[in-house]
Amino acid sequence: MADEASASLPKTVRKTLHEWRGKPDSLRLHQATYIGARLKKSGVRHVHTHFAGMAARTVFWIRKFFGINYSLTVHANDIFVPPNFEIGLSEILSSASAIVAVSDFAANQLRERFPENAGRVHRIYNGIDCDQFKRAQFERPALILSIGRLISKKGFDVLIDACALLRQRGHGFRCEIIGEGPLFEELQARIHRQDLREHVNLAGPQTQSGIAARLSQATVFALPCRIDPDGAMDNLPTVVMEAMAAGLPVVSTDVGGISEMVRDRETGLLVAQNDPAATADALSQLIGNIELAQSFGGKGRKRAEEIFSIEKNVRALREIIAL
Repeated sequence: MADEASASLPKTVRKTLHEWRGKPDSLRLHQATYIGARLKKSGVRHVHTHFAGMAARTVFWIRKFFGINYSLTVHANDIFVPPNFEIGLSEILSSASAIVAVSDFAANQLRERFPENAGRVHRIYNGIDCDQFKRAQFERPALILSIGRLISKKGFDVLIDACALLRQRGHGFRCEIIGEGPLFEELQARIHRQDLREHVNLAGPQTQSGIAARLSQATVFALPCRIDPDGAMDNLPTVVMEAMAAGLPVVSTDVGGISEMVRDRETGLLVAQNDPAATADALSQLIGNIELAQSFGGKGRKRAEEIFSIEKNVRALREIIAL
């Protein structure tokens, strides 16, 4: 059956499939022939994909084989720490009709690294539906909320150490970290070593509706992101936008495009990465001054509505790809 399907392909396509036989990324070519033929038959003229990974390499070959143009949105580690494949980031970008980065930080990096593609690089923020998030009630005792995959670049170890300092200073608070990941046991041990079990809880994964509900019950959102030794980092964490949409002040770091969301001393507080003391100081300011927390949170909600609304950013994307 596969041979019959291959035989119906143009000769140049069959030749390329043969040349790539046995290569690590050859699966992308076969996916491209299967998906591309159906797209062509359906009259599809353009494909938009996210992340410069497997899907991008597939649409790269769809364009080669079937002439269907594509654009892509790049996010974070797909450009900061790109994987090593035969078709690399440079080829994917050069072949795309439009390149979307989700922050000015990422867009500027692309323009500097790939100047030949600079004219096709656009910044469009990820959009969120702000109406899905109820405004935070700032209940007592203070709830410090953090959400993300339990990996190094999120800085959860820094947050736990900051919580130890807050307890030493006599603050009444709870800290809840929602998410799962490879560092669960290590972070749990860190909590136990510092006798923080009554203050810090690793809550595991939750549904989107559960996260929205928890945001509405929090006092402050904290995500002390860092740049890992291999260059991995967050760019524009969607959960920070969601916290702003819920009217929460945000404590984070000036990593990637985070400062494009969080305006220091306006919608939250930005601190140095890998600095538990500075993180504790920022959290202390907000949990100790509810009026300040509410002021920052209200401005953050307004900023989310004005800049990160899904309607605004979908319109911008449609204009770029001319649909």
